Amino acid sequence: MNAILIAVSLMLVLALLRTHVVISLLLGALAGGLSGGLDLAQTMAAFNKGITNGASVALSYALLGAFAVAIAKSGLPHVLADAAVARLENSSGKTRLKWLLILMLAAVSVMSQNVVPIHIAFIPLLIPPLLYVMARLQLDRRLVACVMTFGLVTPYMLFPVGFGEIFLNQILLGNIAKAGMDVSGVNVMHAMAIPAAGMVAGLLLAVFVSYRKPRSYSLGKIENAERTRVHVSRKGVLTALLAIGCAFAVQLYSDSMILGALSGFLLFLATGALKWRDADDAFSEGMKLMAMIGFVMITAQGFAEVLTATGQIADLVQASAGLFGDNRGMAAFVMLLVGLIVTMGIGSSFSTVPILTAIYVPLCLHLGFSPLATVSIIGTAGALGDAGSPASDSTLGPTSGLNVDGQHDHMRDTVIPTFLHYNLPLLAAGWVAALVL
Repeated sequence: MNAILIAVSLMLVLALLRTHVVISLLLGALAGGLSGGLDLAQTMAAFNKGITNGASVALSYALLGAFAVAIAKSGLPHVLADAAVARLENSSGKTRLKWLLILMLAAVSVMSQNVVPIHIAFIPLLIPPLLYVMARLQLDRRLVACVMTFGLVTPYMLFPVGFGEIFLNQILLGNIAKAGMDVSGVNVMHAMAIPAAGMVAGLLLAVFVSYRKPRSYSLGKIENAERTRVHVSRKGVLTALLAIGCAFAVQLYSDSMILGALSGFLLFLATGALKWRDADDAFSEGMKLMAMIGFVMITAQGFAEVLTATGQIADLVQASAGLFGDNRGMAAFVMLLVGLIVTMGIGSSFSTVPILTAIYVPLCLHLGFSPLATVSIIGTAGALGDAGSPASDSTLGPTSGLNVDGQHDHMRDTVIPTFLHYNLPLLAAGWVAALVL
């Protein structure tokens, strides 16, 4: 059996059995490396090489957590939450507030990919203070996870702006051209429009069918999780707004989440909104807030490096190619399915596309797929699995905000809902696009 299938399957099964994602990734990497022809030393060497690449990501999230705690202590999130709670007193206000909240989260998630490309940095700042409001509205957090994951994935796979510029133009079209196919006349938005429509269909299904019913959460657990007690002052709120603007500006200028979060945190200290004597506690609390997502991302980098080191991703594609011969419909489906499996393990569509492109372009040329269809197949194969992977920041981000009070399970409340609502429609839409373009 192919080592990639063994590694990814074991990781997913262990995670579903409530084994911590870090342990699941580590055991999956060991199984994949050993079954892929590497000995234990080679497997661990590849794993260690990979985790060094994840160190900067972990530090980014640790600093982001500290920045989030500083903002919480300023009182700004509480002011926003109190304004929302004031609308809960009448039933008509509740319905209006529920839809306003859903639309706001969708808009912020989408804009985090292009207008202000900060990716998941907004989640620990915005979501925890709103948990009380969501609980009062009996808003299903699985719906909130689906809304945010939609906003984190769909924009970069459709619009060539912000992260989409990197994914579509630099990675997708760049690697296809490097592999020998002329894509100079391809409109990348045209190629990815049908797959993106599959994502929209999944979002509508989640909002209006799957999670439209009320779901109860313990208000007591939310209140206990709110360990930060603040005195709201105009100075604190203004400093928080200024710090957020400063952090975003620095991140956009330097392309570094580390420098952005650090500058915002230091501004709190410089203005006295956060006392020096409280800085150490705030930083430690922030690191605890984001520790899980940081360690998962580090481990996922090691897992991905082991999968690459086995050299069996190409074998998986070639073995799959033998199943469809010259049947273009079956070929497109299998290529998309392999992309789903690989991305579920690696956890990043940005890392998957370069691996798949060198293998898929010759297959597409042989089978007679047009450049437009080829771009759609490879782009969809890369995006498949970003939503629904236990190791993807598109699922880890929403969980980090929604599980502050321990009432949101990463696998059952984020990974499985996003897998069902996005990967399955995306797989179907990508297959249709491959055949009609």
